[in-house]
Amino acid sequence: MRALLATLLVCACGAAPAQDYPARPLRLIVPFPAGGSTDLIGRSLAKKLGEGLGQQLIVENRAGAGGTIGLAALARSPADGYTLGLGTVSTLGMAPVVRANPPYDSLAAFAPVSLVASAPFIVVVNAQVPAKSLGELIALARANPGRYNFGSIGDGTLQHFAGESFKSLAKVDIVHVPYKGVAPVLVDLLAGQVQIGFDVLASFQVQNIQSGRLRALAVLAPERTARLPAVPTAAEAGLPGIDVTAWFGLIAPKGTPAAIVARLNAEVRKAVASAELRDAISTQGLEPIADSPQEFSAVIEREIARWAQVVKTSGFKVE
Repeated sequence: MRALLATLLVCACGAAPAQDYPARPLRLIVPFPAGGSTDLIGRSLAKKLGEGLGQQLIVENRAGAGGTIGLAALARSPADGYTLGLGTVSTLGMAPVVRANPPYDSLAAFAPVSLVASAPFIVVVNAQVPAKSLGELIALARANPGRYNFGSIGDGTLQHFAGESFKSLAKVDIVHVPYKGVAPVLVDLLAGQVQIGFDVLASFQVQNIQSGRLRALAVLAPERTARLPAVPTAAEAGLPGIDVTAWFGLIAPKGTPAAIVARLNAEVRKAVASAELRDAISTQGLEPIADSPQEFSAVIEREIARWAQVVKTSGFKVE
């Protein structure tokens, strides 16, 4: 009887925090500076989650080291559901493989809650490049090795590795030119200083494609994007196997009670279904999305494996 009572007491104590959750305001770590896409998505999500949970979510911007400083702080936080984070493909899927000593293990340090937003990468060329299709671009690059280049926002970024994936699969020699942000890449792409770009549509600005200053050749994802319905996927254009998507998702420290993760997942699903959050996400050129913790975990695992392979084939120097 004493053993039974002890077991019931342990179960009751374990259930109580989840039943009372949340009893105080929460903190959402956004690992990038205020004003960017990640911050705007994080603040919009925090507002809707706060409404659903009945408690304020205080956004804390902890930028630096490509977003890893903020997520390292999250990994060290108590696993009680009161400190959450907004992870991205770069901080969860790429950081563990592009750094020799990453400050966390994405699969061991965090409890995935749900994806929130995503957008496929597209490949574009400036108007001076004669290629009108992905196949023509590949043929052009093969005939002129080293002549064409592509810009990215820095070494080891998603834009850089998208180009490296394209190089490997298409068997072409194009030159990587790193910049210090999206804006200078776009300026030089429009001016013809670089000829090829790999990024989400929002970074290229849809009006540049509509005006013909840039030409979208393919969507680097399994499905076409609704905003460019006439642009084929890479597989449809003859280059299967490339899948580059920018995504954002809610995470908690590893060990957060399953009941709390489930509650947060349910609130994310409600938030993502709201017109307010969908509009906020759409203005960033992204698509709202929600999935299960298990599905989100599988996404992270696949991304780590994918970019580890790109590091290997590209010869990227891990430091």
